[in-house]
Amino acid sequence: MSDTSTVGRATAWAAARAREIREEFPFVTRLTRQLVAVNLLDSATRLAAQTFLTAVPILFVVAAFAPDSVREQMLESARSSLGLSGDSLAQVRQVYGSGDSGDSTARDTSGVVGALVMLASATACSRALQRMCERAWGLPPAGLKLIAWRWVAWLCVWLAVVIAQNLLRGGFGAGSWLGIPLSYASSVLLWWWTQHLLLGGRVPWLPLLPGALLTGAGVVSLSWASHLYMPRTLNRSLAEFGPFGLVFSLLSWLIVLFTVVCVGISAGCVIARERPVAGRLRTPPAGRAAAA
Repeated sequence: MSDTSTVGRATAWAAARAREIREEFPFVTRLTRQLVAVNLLDSATRLAAQTFLTAVPILFVVAAFAPDSVREQMLESARSSLGLSGDSLAQVRQVYGSGDSGDSTARDTSGVVGALVMLASATACSRALQRMCERAWGLPPAGLKLIAWRWVAWLCVWLAVVIAQNLLRGGFGAGSWLGIPLSYASSVLLWWWTQHLLLGGRVPWLPLLPGALLTGAGVVSLSWASHLYMPRTLNRSLAEFGPFGLVFSLLSWLIVLFTVVCVGISAGCVIARERPVAGRLRTPPAGRAAAA
């Protein structure tokens, strides 16, 4: 009986504390509900997997067909974004250097296969990201005519931004004093445009700004922080497990990346609907946005 009463008192105490937290911190409660609504871990894992399946074919297509300058720029962007060094950098450089080999037939064959796979799976990432944004804003799925071309447009812009990462981080030769604010500004603009594009314009620009600010700042901060731990992690995984270790490490990093993306967009939606902010941003009520 004493054990039962102790468990009952503990349960009652926990419930009372939960009610106090909900009353004192309503934003935390609304954010928690929002993260549950978007299926945070499921969405982040799915986005990471789809991005990896999209990125690998693009990697081989670029390695096979792109000019040397583009291949070198993409390699430098991968190095600056993840801090690649040592064996992991050599592994990626080997893929990009395959286009310089004398066997042009093998190169063209792998490029054609990669292109076909890319065309079949390239929009999977943008579709998954669109569904996550719709869940965050409580919108029904968009019609195919409204959204289909937007998947391809987002993919093209994403590829251009990835290739230009090294230039942005270096401030186009000016150094980090310009590269850091330029990276943050470009990331915010990219995620602001991404939300508006993939939601089919059903949410106005201003309410999407908080999510863009949070997501853009989080993604760039994670990328800079990756320089502290990713090089050692990638090289250790490559040494212990070979290329499979490199795959697992990159997938883990992508899951963390898209967790930041999902949290940023979800939190931005909650902030945009807070009473003081909603009036300034002219955020439409949830029912009206869904009807649109």
